[in-house]
Amino acid sequence: MKVPCITMLATLLLTVPAAAQLQITPPAATPSAAPEKQKSKPHTITKKKEAAPAPKPSASPKPTSSPKPATVIPAPSTDNSNVDLVFGAYQRGQYKTAFDLATARAQAGDPKAMTMLGELYSNAMGMRRDYAKAAEWYKRAADAGDREAMFALSMLRISGRGGPIDKSEAVKLMASAAKLGEPRAAYNLALLYLDGQTLPQDVKRSAELLRQAADAGLPEAQYALATFYKEGTGVPKDQERSVRLLQAASLADNVDAEVEYAIAMFNGTGTPKNQPAAVALLRKASRQGSAIAQNRLAWVLINGVGTSVDKVEGFKWHLVAKTAGKGDPELDKQLSDLPAEDRAKAEAAAKKWLGTK
Repeated sequence: MKVPCITMLATLLLTVPAAAQLQITPPAATPSAAPEKQKSKPHTITKKKEAAPAPKPSASPKPTSSPKPATVIPAPSTDNSNVDLVFGAYQRGQYKTAFDLATARAQAGDPKAMTMLGELYSNAMGMRRDYAKAAEWYKRAADAGDREAMFALSMLRISGRGGPIDKSEAVKLMASAAKLGEPRAAYNLALLYLDGQTLPQDVKRSAELLRQAADAGLPEAQYALATFYKEGTGVPKDQERSVRLLQAASLADNVDAEVEYAIAMFNGTGTPKNQPAAVALLRKASRQGSAIAQNRLAWVLINGVGTSVDKVEGFKWHLVAKTAGKGDPELDKQLSDLPAEDRAKAEAAAKKWLGTK
């Protein structure tokens, strides 16, 4: 069975600290990266035959000051106004208020409030981080049937936070949460089946779980499942279905999916060709920091395919992508042939974007 070309450097993370991670090593069958060959035809763009970006573990994001609202726990489906007050305070960043309200509700036996306390302790929101207390509250909520708590506790158990590493319990909790419809649990469980270390490798089961999470709208799962359909891993090859999944993940701002979907639209692979829309999506992904998108955008701008020629802007993106290791010897050669004034403009624009002098 062919394992998808997804670099399994996937890390099952808890929500905040980036330091403590469990690395999942690549399956033996994962193909190594191959260098990209320069395309002679100017009407197509391709993605390098390097390993695709790893499916990123879906864990509860830490609220930040970014424009996107961060949601750790789905809004509780309850008529209890007190629980809604807890969640509302949390969403507004009033963590001390959320803690006080949740404590009262948790003592009354409310599992959603218990999960909230676990999140607050785990992510140091309004208090000192305490994984042991977080695990205690998650455990109480999980025992009461809360699927978000089951997933959160499984992440603590698999990383050894708040107690010893217990992969067996972690898998059981993750499977229970997935069975109850928690998409992040289904997605991360799929990664474990794909990796084949914590669980026996089973790409068909991995695909089933990815489909469950993708159907629930999880962008990471949609992107990973698109790769499965593209390569025929655990599912029949289906280019059109792969592209539809890429489109869905792209609409949810998954940058890896944006790049793949843009390339599919540019070449008309599995979807009608639409080069202007593809270029627009490459611009978006480039601004979001994708070095692959920046490299492809540079190519189309410099060659004027699907958009107007803009060599200064194109070489700006080439230089930006090059700093992230996505260089292009052919574009380097063309840059050296660029008039000195235009080359200076491109270099200045790249430095400005990178924030360097």
